[in-house]
Amino acid sequence: MGCYFYISENHNQFRPSQSSTYMENGNSFSIQYGTGSLSGIIGMDQVSVFISSVVEGITVANQQFGESINEPGSTFVNAEFDGILGLAYPSLAVGGVTPVFDNMMAQNLVDIPMFSVYMTRNPESTTGSELIFGGYDHSHFSGSLNWVPVTKQGYWQIALDNIQVGGTIMFCAEGCQAIVDTGTSLITGPSEKIKQLQNAIGAVPTDGEYAMECNNLNVMPDITFTINGIPYTLPPKAYTLTDFVDGMEFCTSGFQGLDIQPPAGPLWILGDVFLGQFYAVFDRGNNLVGLAPAVP
Repeated sequence: MGCYFYISENHNQFRPSQSSTYMENGNSFSIQYGTGSLSGIIGMDQVSVFISSVVEGITVANQQFGESINEPGSTFVNAEFDGILGLAYPSLAVGGVTPVFDNMMAQNLVDIPMFSVYMTRNPESTTGSELIFGGYDHSHFSGSLNWVPVTKQGYWQIALDNIQVGGTIMFCAEGCQAIVDTGTSLITGPSEKIKQLQNAIGAVPTDGEYAMECNNLNVMPDITFTINGIPYTLPPKAYTLTDFVDGMEFCTSGFQGLDIQPPAGPLWILGDVFLGQFYAVFDRGNNLVGLAPAVP
């Protein structure tokens, strides 16, 4: 589906009565995510993407979207975002709704049928992260983009050649499947594989997370995902999440177990921990994912 708007009082809310272009659909929907779930009704309205307050953006007409009514648990209450913009293939959309980027292409709102993501993890960044519809920004990556074929048009799914820990192949020796997903914060994989990986990097289970000694980053192994013959290496600093509480530094692993059952899975998910290091271009015209080292 194209997008969702949450109902939590802690977030900005979509109010249909305040939109002169809103139209009711009447159909209901429900979605189960890796973490959290929601249900609601489908509506239709204009969806605008603003570049800035002084530069005109683009407006998608007649975009159907999900209006969240029920959100069990605290997943979305505590989230720092107000909704989700789905940018996967139409086959993944709930209720047969046309995703927003497909409507952008159909309504000739983008010059090129691709979008790109720059996701910085640098809190001191002056530009922040960036999503471009209709192209990509050379200034956000070094070298050339390496293009990887999409293996299944649902998620942005690609093939992994192997996964190395400290230079030794530890997983996917004969290849496996992964998805490139901005909607997943960490890097996930089958639970048993992730347990082995956590042990290999010295992470121990603590209060539902895997904690690590912050002073050990210099002796921890690199993790390398080989994709279409190209190595994509994450140093310990890249796959370690650091937080400060009362002046004390805490470090946790950027890997998490998530079992996606057949026929969709098993899958590894290259989420934000991966995308913080590699610029990603999603080419719908040629069904390719382009990857290159991100410029900090």
